[in-house]
Amino acid sequence: MDTIANLFSFITTPVSWVIVQFHTMYGAIFGPDTGWAWGLSIVSLVVLIRICLIPLFVKQIKSTRNMAALQPKMKAIQERYKSDKQRQSEEMMKLYKETGTNPLSSCLPILAQSPFFFALYSVLSHIAEGKTIGVINESLLASARQAHIFGAPLASKFTDSAAEVAALDASLTSVRIVTAIMIVLMSASQFFTQRQLMTKNVDLSVKTPYMQQQKMLMYIFPLIFAVMGINFPVGVLVYWLTTNVWTMGQQMYVINQNPTPGSKAQDAYLQRLLKSVTHHGEVRGRRRKNIVKLIVAKGSDRNDNERRFFTGLSKAGFAAQADGTVVKSDTVAAEAEGAATVKRQQPKRQSKAQRQSGGHKAEDSAEATTSLEKKPQDSTTESKPQAPSRANSGTTRQAKSGQRKGQQRPKHPSSKK
Repeated sequence: MDTIANLFSFITTPVSWVIVQFHTMYGAIFGPDTGWAWGLSIVSLVVLIRICLIPLFVKQIKSTRNMAALQPKMKAIQERYKSDKQRQSEEMMKLYKETGTNPLSSCLPILAQSPFFFALYSVLSHIAEGKTIGVINESLLASARQAHIFGAPLASKFTDSAAEVAALDASLTSVRIVTAIMIVLMSASQFFTQRQLMTKNVDLSVKTPYMQQQKMLMYIFPLIFAVMGINFPVGVLVYWLTTNVWTMGQQMYVINQNPTPGSKAQDAYLQRLLKSVTHHGEVRGRRRKNIVKLIVAKGSDRNDNERRFFTGLSKAGFAAQADGTVVKSDTVAAEAEGAATVKRQQPKRQSKAQRQSGGHKAEDSAEATTSLEKKPQDSTTESKPQAPSRANSGTTRQAKSGQRKGQQRPKHPSSKK
């Protein structure tokens, strides 16, 4: 570790200068020799570095999403050119160039933060050894060696011997308890950050080996930090715990406000947006309008979450526009309500016997109605029922055989029978 720290010795002076400036500010409040002054100086150093790395963090998010979306195409290239590694590499580079994806972008924040991490490690190691470094002179060195964080010296480590800890005016038990707790918190925050990313902000419609790799890293990274943490000074543990907490909070904000398409986080975000639109009658905020605009532009390529969002808008009587706004549409609401009513009023499915029985009943009812309408009514005389004659029977048989039906014209009273 000391060898690696020496490689970044060129940045130890700027890092030590920043720490001293923050120490001067906090020392005026808590006292120059307190652990609060030196500990908060390290925390402020982390915050300053992470603010400067926000643009790289944005690139990391975009690169991670692009890599996840390209996994099916990458797998197809690997299967197609599995016997030609050179052609496989060429096709991969072509795919990266066409999509504007940089595989190293996901590692940029860690790589950019590494020099500051090792520079801080070098500064704290020199403090533990009683050596000046950068802008930390003899007086500042003595002040830093007296600073304790919950009873553990700033430059002490879990692996230090009792004599080394005693030289810093502390007990071995307090040092190991404090460092063990900080190592556990550091590893737990790393695990929770990765788990949050995998469970909420991953496109569930894409099943690729990339997801399996991320799941493995979710368990491997915390173990690496736990093993390496026993060799970190307390000040470095403060640094790394702070940067993990910052990463976790930054990621929570991104997941809630700009989730990955197709993820559970996107579904939750669109449901919140739907409630806001239904309550206020409009899309509030430029960022929300841009999201609605992008979803409208997708057309038929929308995922399930986005389709559910548009269905909810239609049921609420709103229609999304190409500019990201929504308009009240009574036609959309009426169509949605009518479709739901028709769906609810669909008749139950009948068996074949029930359909035939219903058909015969309908025919009999129609015949009865027709005969009643066509039966002559005489207001002066009341016709008496007569027994059916042979001629009438023949007529009936002829009518049944397909001849013309209908009532015969009555004979004149003067005509002979």
